[in-house]
Amino acid sequence: MPSADAQNATAKAGFFSGTSSNANVAPSAAAAPVQVSGFDAVRPESQRGRERFIPVTRFALIDRLTMASAWPGSQAQEARRFFRYLDHWRRQQYNAELHELEETYEPFSPDSDLLMTRAFTPNERRVMQKRVVEGMARILEQANYTRIDAGHVELILTRDSAYGLDLYVDLDAFEEVLIFYRGASTKRDKRRRWQKFYLKEEFDIPIFQRLFLLFKLKPFDVRVREIMQAKKLGRKEAEKLVKRTRASMPPQVKEDNIYMKLFKNIPRMDLEMVFPNTEVRFRYYDKLRLGATASGGLGLGAFGAAGKIALLATNPFAAVGAVFGLGGIAFRQAVNFINQKQRYLVVMAQNLYFHSMADNRGVMLKLAARAAEEDIKEEMLLYSVLAKEKARKQDLPDIDTAIEQYLATSFGVAVDFDIPDALRRLTEDGIVTEHPDGTLVTLPPKEAALHIDAKWDRFLDELPAPLSAEGMEFEGNTEGSA
Repeated sequence: MPSADAQNATAKAGFFSGTSSNANVAPSAAAAPVQVSGFDAVRPESQRGRERFIPVTRFALIDRLTMASAWPGSQAQEARRFFRYLDHWRRQQYNAELHELEETYEPFSPDSDLLMTRAFTPNERRVMQKRVVEGMARILEQANYTRIDAGHVELILTRDSAYGLDLYVDLDAFEEVLIFYRGASTKRDKRRRWQKFYLKEEFDIPIFQRLFLLFKLKPFDVRVREIMQAKKLGRKEAEKLVKRTRASMPPQVKEDNIYMKLFKNIPRMDLEMVFPNTEVRFRYYDKLRLGATASGGLGLGAFGAAGKIALLATNPFAAVGAVFGLGGIAFRQAVNFINQKQRYLVVMAQNLYFHSMADNRGVMLKLAARAAEEDIKEEMLLYSVLAKEKARKQDLPDIDTAIEQYLATSFGVAVDFDIPDALRRLTEDGIVTEHPDGTLVTLPPKEAALHIDAKWDRFLDELPAPLSAEGMEFEGNTEGSA
């Protein structure tokens, strides 16, 4: 049986060897943090930066981090208990934040079937709208999603479609647009192309494993004024244009609502599909093919009908029949154009159906759970180092590198570990204390579990008052329910 010193040495080495405060090896250049921006969404895989998302379940991490060989004595079981306490504690904190966010979102929800008993002024709605957007952005960042800025969205929307569609979206129609992704990857698919004599070939489609979209339409009057100024139109012409563009959207989309969508495995080049005002346009090949067919059909029809029309004086019935025949050819070509566009709409709807994961309030619940899970994984990884290593603030880059190397070695994943955020939460919860000289002191697993237990006991007593104080109560009616 190994001695206590031997056990301690084993724990000291652990699975993060080389991270002690005495280590003077600088992090390798390959492991240096790489900034990930929304523009990475359109770059090749070889040129993209690493993401902060840890694609490993917290259950797998708990099992791996609490192996008996990684902790001295009975601390492995104590560490496991602490991690379970930390898991429930972090989720409860997100539940409290989500409670306030749900209350703020309720007046904007398109799915609410509840009795509306509170009226809000336009200014109050603007304040609440901003709070919803900022709250969702904060949850998404904690869930290790990457934001795609509006300028980068324009770049992505100009790419070719993976499904052979030419899509267009007018982003100016929205007052709020929030786009985040997580897990930019690729998937294998099959296709037939004339260049390959229509034989099946496999190819890679760049995808977003998760894609979040929040949008809110601009008020009708605001959009009309913008059109009047941008296109130098009168009010009536601008109103007709706005009505015509909004007629293509589902009638359920209202300008007073905030919509949230969560998708999976969306092709990066088909980002337009997820917007409600997507227009399907003909590709150049389709225009050429349909135009040639229509021109040929009409040309031959007109040539054949010309002689019969010339007989108008002597044989009017033949001439009228020729005119109707020519009209039938023109009608058939027009139907071909319409049918082709309908086929494109069906392709878009079928693909979008299988990509959808959640809507509106369901998105909030799912993302809050994912944010809590990402926090927990980061905290468990960092705690497993600090609880067994004498570390100082200046050692954090080495620890960050060691954690990234551990994830790469154990699970084969490349991650840009977010060590400052994890350290901040452990410090705020009193698990880790920073001394004036930069030394980081961490509670042992047993004491850490008891510390979280005590915080649970005080949780309800220290629950803050709700932030939302907008609105005025009135006699409820069902007209406000969306």
